[in-house]
Amino acid sequence: MKEALSSQLSAFSALAVFQGSDGDLTKRFYAELQKRGPIGLVAVNLFRAQKTSTRAKLYRGGVRGKGSYKSMAYDTKRWSMENLVKVLELHGAALGIAFGWKEDTATVFGERASWVLYCDLPGFGQVSFHSPDRLAGPLYAGEWDKQHLSAERVIQFADAVLRLNPPPESVSTRSQQGVTATGQTHTTKEEM
Repeated sequence: MKEALSSQLSAFSALAVFQGSDGDLTKRFYAELQKRGPIGLVAVNLFRAQKTSTRAKLYRGGVRGKGSYKSMAYDTKRWSMENLVKVLELHGAALGIAFGWKEDTATVFGERASWVLYCDLPGFGQVSFHSPDRLAGPLYAGEWDKQHLSAERVIQFADAVLRLNPPPESVSTRSQQGVTATGQTHTTKEEM
């Protein structure tokens, strides 16, 4: 049994999932992370926001009637950031994750200053995501660490969370139900 679990976890590499385009593998990866309870939900939404943001910068083309691949990726990033904030508002303090928003006047969207969502991941460092507008959540008390390491840190964090033993089913289910009660819909959006 233990060997089967070890084999299954070794099949998942956050870096391979991040760099790949296998939607089924990505969904299985997210499902494994979600089994870790609130910390897994944080990992899923950080990972999804980072992956879609990174991909959006590369995409060209689109789908008639739906929009450009780039805009669809940024929509998923925003949705992931909304979910991330919901999870962090409920569980961030207990997980030791400080987070919040700060305006960035140096980066503009259209004619307006952008907002940055910062998350301080204990043991991994700060990760951040730009947004054209501020979503829910507190203001960030800290400062940008002036590193451009969000992708690397999110990947490392997801790998570390994946290595955690899932909590007993009843605890994991209860934690996820609490998040779902706030309106989080982390399993209904098409995975990227």
